[in-house]
Amino acid sequence: MPVHVYIKKQNTPEKKAITAFSYASLIIGSLLLFWSFYPILSFEVYSRFFIKKYVKTPVSNEGVPSLNEANSVLGSLNPLSNNLRDYTQASLWFPDRPQATIFSNLNVKEYALSIPKLNIKDAKVVVGGEDLTKSLIHYLPQSLPGEFGNVAIFGHSTLPQLYNTKDYKTIFTYLPSLDNGDNIFVKVGDLEYQYEVFSITTVKPDQVSVLEQNKEASFITLITCVPPGTFWERLVVKAKLKLL
Repeated sequence: MPVHVYIKKQNTPEKKAITAFSYASLIIGSLLLFWSFYPILSFEVYSRFFIKKYVKTPVSNEGVPSLNEANSVLGSLNPLSNNLRDYTQASLWFPDRPQATIFSNLNVKEYALSIPKLNIKDAKVVVGGEDLTKSLIHYLPQSLPGEFGNVAIFGHSTLPQLYNTKDYKTIFTYLPSLDNGDNIFVKVGDLEYQYEVFSITTVKPDQVSVLEQNKEASFITLITCVPPGTFWERLVVKAKLKLL
């Protein structure tokens, strides 16, 4: 005969509630992590199969601050670093090509851009602007839409869950969903130009050759940060003026 007998008591309602709360918290936390990181992971997978990596050698950066010099002030590209960058400032997207090095004598200060596939209608583009929270930015302006040259337009993006077509901080979130053949419309005053997408690539922030002028035709280059919600690379969508 045993001297002592241990009988396991049924969990009290309080213990059952604590256990249920713990499991619920774990499940909710896992779902939130998946919700946050899924757009980044899915873009990385998609980009490896469907978006080309840009390999052209960058143009010379002689006479302008180097990327290393910029990093010494602004922090590293490591997403886990104590990074001081504010990517609502256009000049930080390609530190090797600061906008201050280019003098623009264009008499047009702003125009409108529309991308029907992304439900973007008459978004404001500021020529030589800096604040991406208030508009799209025509960076390093040397030519206008409809003219021979390359018009580089920056637009901010974020996680798809936070997308708002009326918010310039999220306006280019779905830019990676564009395909070759999609149309982009630009209205400068009373004139409207239609461009057709022909190239989609990703580049590093020091690959500034995407900003080069090309006088062979009239081009528009749309640029945003990718993967969604990060600043690791730049998505570059190139379009050419469509002759009707």
